[in-house]
Amino acid sequence: MRFASYTAEGAPFYGAITDEGAIALSPDFPQWPTMLEVIRAGGLPALAEVAKGRTVTHREFTYEIPIPNAPRILCVGVNFPDRNAEYKDGSAQPKYMSLFPRFASGFTGHGQNLVRPPENHTLDYEGEVAIVIGKSGRRIAAEHAYDHIAALTLCNEGTIRDWVRHAKFNVTQGKNWDKSGAIGPWLVPFTDPAQLDNARIVTRVNGEVRQDDVLSRMMFPIREEIAYISTFMTLQPGDIIVTGTPTGAGARFDPPRYLKPGDVVEIEVEGIGKLVNGIEDEVVA
Repeated sequence: MRFASYTAEGAPFYGAITDEGAIALSPDFPQWPTMLEVIRAGGLPALAEVAKGRTVTHREFTYEIPIPNAPRILCVGVNFPDRNAEYKDGSAQPKYMSLFPRFASGFTGHGQNLVRPPENHTLDYEGEVAIVIGKSGRRIAAEHAYDHIAALTLCNEGTIRDWVRHAKFNVTQGKNWDKSGAIGPWLVPFTDPAQLDNARIVTRVNGEVRQDDVLSRMMFPIREEIAYISTFMTLQPGDIIVTGTPTGAGARFDPPRYLKPGDVVEIEVEGIGKLVNGIEDEVVA
């Protein structure tokens, strides 16, 4: 079962996604106005039950990010061995994972364009798996970490590369340009460790494979990410962790291969789906 947030006929909905279209479920759950409240209530099974036997309500709609009002999005940086080598700074594998925040305003939904700002044209792609926390916890043991995941989705963690170099100790300003990245298309309930442990992530730009790796090669596996993050903050339902991107981002080519209007980026993981976005220039009045 796949669940998405979307807009149809000018109104917001969430619901189940089928090959024929969307089944609106939000009208059935007025106590849960957005997908965030669904996750906080542990409501995905209830949505799945109501969706059984329902017919499609919307065949034309626009995907939004699955949790449009996600309160906290944490990203793990440089989490594949080859990614560390890409930096060519001679550094060994780090002892601790790199983390930075992103905000929901920096993302758009599946099928919508990423926006390249006029101030800088170094817009880059990063294909990643994102996990949605469904059960709160502090100091979560790694062996119990998967118990705290409600759902999975995909992320294009789009980055304005020049702006991550503006300061010595942070990358926040290069990671949060409006609609520079994407999350989606939908949430897939997490029910089996194999959904993550055996996952292969592939990123294509205009049909060309740029990234291709398996999550089992992460330097900091997702269980460890949850354990580490929950050491210093209580993870809460609706929190999103973007887990890390493989080698092959555009900045690491010589010369760099940044995104431009007309490009199409596809990020695919079997069992989760395919996130597809075009690129457009921001229109400044």
